[in-house]
Amino acid sequence: MKPMLPSLSFEIPKGKEWLYEVKYDGFRAILHWDENEMTLMSRNGKSLLELFPEIRLYLETTKEKIAPFLPLTFDGELVFLENAYKAHFGSIQVRGRMRSEKRIAEKASASPCRLLIFDVLELSGRTAKNEPYLSRKAQLHTFFEQCELPLKPDEKSTMLIQMLPYYKNFAEVWEKVTLYDGEGLVAKQQDNKWEEGKRTSLWIKYKNWKYATCFITSFEKSNGYFYTGVYKNQTIIPIGQFIFGIKPDEKRALAQIIKENKAAEDSQFIYVEPAICVEIKYLEIYDEQMREPHFHQFRFDLKPDLCTYDQFIQGQKNLPVDVEITHPNKPLWDDPPIQKIDFIHYLREISPYMLPFLKDRLLTVIRYPHGIFGESFYQKSCPEYAPEYVESKRADGINYIVCNHLKTLLWLGNQLAFEYHIPFQTIHNQKPSEIVFDLDPPSKEAFGLAIKAAKYIKEILDQLELIGFVKTSGNKGLQIYLPLPENTFTYEETRLFTSFIANYLVSKEPDSFTIERMKKNRGNRLYVDYIQHAEGKTIIAPYSTRGTKEATVAAPLHWEEVNDHLQITDFQIPAIIKRINQLGDPFHQYFAVKEKQKFQPVLDFLKK
Repeated sequence: MKPMLPSLSFEIPKGKEWLYEVKYDGFRAILHWDENEMTLMSRNGKSLLELFPEIRLYLETTKEKIAPFLPLTFDGELVFLENAYKAHFGSIQVRGRMRSEKRIAEKASASPCRLLIFDVLELSGRTAKNEPYLSRKAQLHTFFEQCELPLKPDEKSTMLIQMLPYYKNFAEVWEKVTLYDGEGLVAKQQDNKWEEGKRTSLWIKYKNWKYATCFITSFEKSNGYFYTGVYKNQTIIPIGQFIFGIKPDEKRALAQIIKENKAAEDSQFIYVEPAICVEIKYLEIYDEQMREPHFHQFRFDLKPDLCTYDQFIQGQKNLPVDVEITHPNKPLWDDPPIQKIDFIHYLREISPYMLPFLKDRLLTVIRYPHGIFGESFYQKSCPEYAPEYVESKRADGINYIVCNHLKTLLWLGNQLAFEYHIPFQTIHNQKPSEIVFDLDPPSKEAFGLAIKAAKYIKEILDQLELIGFVKTSGNKGLQIYLPLPENTFTYEETRLFTSFIANYLVSKEPDSFTIERMKKNRGNRLYVDYIQHAEGKTIIAPYSTRGTKEATVAAPLHWEEVNDHLQITDFQIPAIIKRINQLGDPFHQYFAVKEKQKFQPVLDFLKK
């Protein structure tokens, strides 16, 4: 069965009749399953189950739930899911080329792929292809609900068959796609019918392009491709070739100019010296070349020496064009060596994980105008020179910045705001959104006390069936979070719990922990500050950088990492993104836990 295909457009269709799905970079796959066999076929009619045995295995383990819906035929995308809005193209390509059964089995177990289902063609033996899109989506939703399968992509879920939902609001989902650096969207007309093998204008793919300025280096005579490059220390680095997107008359004129000004020629190419600058849009870099490059425009305003490899690399970060980055090469830390542009890139890449914790919170930042080498200062109020996109909220006579979007975060980064401190409640209520224990030892050398306290607290949480998350403070301690349902418990109620935990720690090891407010009376004990969890108080946000000479980060941890080998300096800016890519985000389920948290029974017990 040949799949229905979308048409590429550089304009997104809008209107009530259009709905939007996230587009993922993977293998198009049609799943058919009846009483006799299961098949998963690629766009080109090749079987995929042998290459991705984890999909067959998972389906077979859920057969009891799915059996009432057989036979079924689903349309979907087989992906290596990097996050909820992006699939990793390189990983799925590697899997697709594997032929060793042993290596395939190892990969399937260690790094399983997922099948994202976005359409239903047959369900319980009844065809759905001729029904409107919304009807098909409703049937799909019912199936996933009744089979207790995920209703949206989730890279952490062990359930490998997941539904791909639709969105009504383009701006809302596009913000997520760009934030998470996804491939793009597919806009679908709400009454479309599924038509086998047809490339249709009722499905429109709209991609999240990146842009590169480069110069022409050669022209391939046999196929008409133009090759491009950029400078790196006076050496030309090839970055890919293009043929699509350029108008026929522009293509002829460009080819003629190259022929008239050739520097050399062989049987395959006509070469030119760097002179003609162009802007190319592309999806991402794969094997050091631009993927899906399209000509965007000539850049007659540029000279070739301005088309640099550094600029090309920066373009891959997909920074918003209306956020100006000044003095990008300014040194901010020296060990590890971090320049301003490195710091901005960190904020860009960490934003999907950090922004949810800043959202709708009154923000206090600490700015370091000279990097770690000079004085710092606190800033609460939003300055008059802030761009229009920076949101603010007045409270207690101060017009606070509210960092809800990527552009605001990057603008703050350009202002050299290193630290991001947030209150325990949002701007929408006066009750805490979480409980946080700040385990702050008397010195960095006494970090072991924080580890010991965290382990004790984890034991209590497990006994009480409460779900906690742990992170480093980025300075010298640890912080434990208990997410709570919004606007439910008061600070007075949560203090019953924090004081209970504090007193338990002191009773457990009075020589290690104290609730003594006076510093001079604490000795070398860890102060358990349960009073700090209060309205108006703040704490460093997850994934915020710190103004330490080691460039450390307030890094979320997996609980098994809380052991005697843990060190704050293991979590420096250059290591964090690589860590997430390898180990995932330990706070991934944080917001989902809010409604599951069994805090009320614990509170009822403490009130007795």
